[in-house]
Amino acid sequence: MNMVEKDPMGSPVHDQQLSGLVQLGRVMTAVGAAQPWPGHAIGLSEGEYEQLDRLVLQAHIANGWATEENVRHAFAAWGATLVQEDIARWLAAYPELAQGPASVRTVGLILAGNVPLVGLHDLLCVWISGHKARVKCSSQEPDLLPALVGVLDHFVPGTKERIAFALDKLGEVDAVIATGSNNTARYFEHYFGHLPRIVRKSRVSVAVLDGSETPEELAHLAEDVFRYFGLGCRNVSKVYIPQDFDIDRIFGAFFPWKDIVNHKKYGNNYDYTRALWMLDGVPFLENGFFLIREAEALPSAVATMHVERYTDRAAVTSALESHKEDIQCIVGHGHVPFGEAQRPGLADYADGVDTLRFLLDLK
Repeated sequence: MNMVEKDPMGSPVHDQQLSGLVQLGRVMTAVGAAQPWPGHAIGLSEGEYEQLDRLVLQAHIANGWATEENVRHAFAAWGATLVQEDIARWLAAYPELAQGPASVRTVGLILAGNVPLVGLHDLLCVWISGHKARVKCSSQEPDLLPALVGVLDHFVPGTKERIAFALDKLGEVDAVIATGSNNTARYFEHYFGHLPRIVRKSRVSVAVLDGSETPEELAHLAEDVFRYFGLGCRNVSKVYIPQDFDIDRIFGAFFPWKDIVNHKKYGNNYDYTRALWMLDGVPFLENGFFLIREAEALPSAVATMHVERYTDRAAVTSALESHKEDIQCIVGHGHVPFGEAQRPGLADYADGVDTLRFLLDLK
C-alpha cells in the first residue's frame, strides 16, 4: 500500500492517490478548456496529451449526442471538482480508507453512456476503496474512461492493473454497480441478485420556482435543462411554478440556447414531438426550439419540459416526497442552486446511495 499521511482536513488518506487525483483534475481542466499542451508540468508528454484531446474530438463518432462542447464541459466540471480541498473533504468521512479493505474484491461496473463521463465517479470510488474494478463501458462511450485510467496510471503507477475493461461479457465478479433504464434494472436485479449490488434505474430532476427568481437565476436554470441535451438524470425535466407565474419569463431566459435545435438529433426530436402533440391535440407552448406543456408527469422527452402550477407550496413538498424514488435532484431556492445540477460534488452520490460506503463494507 502507499504511505499514509494526515491531510489538512484531519483525515488519513493515501498521499499518492490524493495527489494523483489532483493531477488528473489539472489534466481534465486543461482539456476541458481546449488548451494546447501546457508543458511537462501537466504530467503527460505532448503526444499523450494530444491523444486524449483527440478522443474528445472523436467522441461524437460513437455517440452523436457527445458534441465537443458537451464533452469538454464534462471534463471542465470534473477538473473543478478534483481539487485537493474537495477531495480531502470527501475522503475525510471514511478514515478506514487508510487501512484499505480487509479483502480485495473485484467489483463489476456496468456504465451508462447518456452523458459524458457519467461512469467516472463509480470507477474512482472502486479505485479509492482499494478494490479492483472490471468495467463494461457503454457502447456510446468506449474510449474516454480507459484513456483517463491510463492518465491516472501515470500519476499512480499500478492503477491499470486494478482496473480492467471488459469488451464482451462482464465475467466473474464479487459485487456489482450497474446503471441503466427501468427495464435493464429489472434484468440486473435478476441476473446479479446473488451478489452485493447497487442497481440504478431511470430518474429525473425537477425545479421548484417560487416566483422571486431573478432573470439570471432563470438563465442558469436553462443550463440545468439543456446541458447534454437534457439526456441526464440530473437534467431538469419538470418545473413547478406558482399559479400566476408567466411562462414567457422561462422562454425569455432560455432564448440564448436557441441554436441547440441546429443539432440534428435534437432537432429531429423536437420536430417529432411537436408533430405528435399536434396530431394528438395536446396543448403546448413553443418558441422554435423548445416545447412546454402543463402536465403532472415528471419525465419529459428531449426538447420538451413539463410545468405544473401550484397554489400550496406544502402540496409540492408532499408531491416531491411521494416521488422521491424517481427524482435525482431538486433545483431551486433551498435546494440545488440554479445552474449547478450538472456539477455534483464528490459526495453527491447517485440515487442518494453512498457508493464508497457500499464498497468499504464489502466483506
